[in-house]
Amino acid sequence: MGGSPTVIGDEPAGVESAHAEPASPQPASPQPASDQASDQPGNQLSDQPGHLNDRSGNLSDRPGRLGDEPVVDPRLVADRRKQHSAEGVQARARQGGDSVDPPPSSRSETDLVVVTGVSGGGRSTVARALENVGYYVVDNLPQALLLDMAELAHQAGGAAKRTAMVLDVRSRAFSTDLPSAVKALRERGFNPRVVFVDADDEVLIRRFESVRRSHPLQGSGRLSDGIIAERELLLEAREQADVLIDTTHLNVNQLRSRVEELFGGEDTRRLRVTVLSFGFKYGLPPDADFVLDARFLPNPYWVPQLREHTGRDADVSQYVLGQRGAVTFVETYARLINATAPGFEREGKRYLTVAVGCTGGKHRSVAISEELARRLRDVRLAATAQHRDLGRE
Repeated sequence: MGGSPTVIGDEPAGVESAHAEPASPQPASPQPASDQASDQPGNQLSDQPGHLNDRSGNLSDRPGRLGDEPVVDPRLVADRRKQHSAEGVQARARQGGDSVDPPPSSRSETDLVVVTGVSGGGRSTVARALENVGYYVVDNLPQALLLDMAELAHQAGGAAKRTAMVLDVRSRAFSTDLPSAVKALRERGFNPRVVFVDADDEVLIRRFESVRRSHPLQGSGRLSDGIIAERELLLEAREQADVLIDTTHLNVNQLRSRVEELFGGEDTRRLRVTVLSFGFKYGLPPDADFVLDARFLPNPYWVPQLREHTGRDADVSQYVLGQRGAVTFVETYARLINATAPGFEREGKRYLTVAVGCTGGKHRSVAISEELARRLRDVRLAATAQHRDLGRE
């Protein structure tokens, strides 16, 4: 071949074959547009077989063709397939290219709870109970923002992976179609649970009268008119709720316990006991539920070989617990706390602080706190020892 150089794929134009014989210029024969190879990278495949953007192969006598048979580079085909595959799209998104929505299956891992119900039914108590068991709670959220909030929770992850959205009549000023909003969440791959809080009309009226508030939908009418109007708005939402909680005969603690049973694990409902050592000379802990005084025991501070040690050291602990009355003191309070723990749990108390004091909070109170926490754990209470003033001297 002579004359004009043959351009193949992305190779630069103007490169002649090393064995080409000089030849007199010949008029260039017209080429169909589809047969002309581009000198730009990334040229697409021609509609005609045998014309391609390739860098390898033996030149034939026909310009722009490789060999006698049409040839398609398998690497090019594989690259094109990968580019348009889901895997390729995700890879480009990770590299900062195309933006890709998370797959629906990953959205279903976000724990969403939608709380609604009649005014005065106890939505606020439900919201606080959900916070107690680890949910991120958004109150008074308009229904039109349900999907946006769910997407934010999904993208944030972490603590927001468990999100509760509370709606009331004020939210419904933006929209009254909660079932459609929940349906839109499910169509996007979320799996929300809808909680509806209800109570009898007579109970609702008593609750509103006890706080001297009007119903949000009452207007210029009576309290009962607002309740009836709200029930009509919420009829479909009530029928489609996943969880219906009737609070007619429940007090605040019973309702909170009910929510924690439904949405919290066993650990979230257990009473957690903190046994806190302190020094009386630094003041009482303000959050203490019980205060124990260990100053009736001899002070290891006056024993030279124990002075620099603390109640965490074995020699100090043995010295303190070996004193007359020390073990009886610990056993008595362990039985007292174990006996009162179920009552605290029934009343909704989740944290109990038992403060144990001595003069400086270094020896006696530390040793007693460690031993008391150990005995409470032996009776299956969640107890930990902390030392407020250790190291202050």
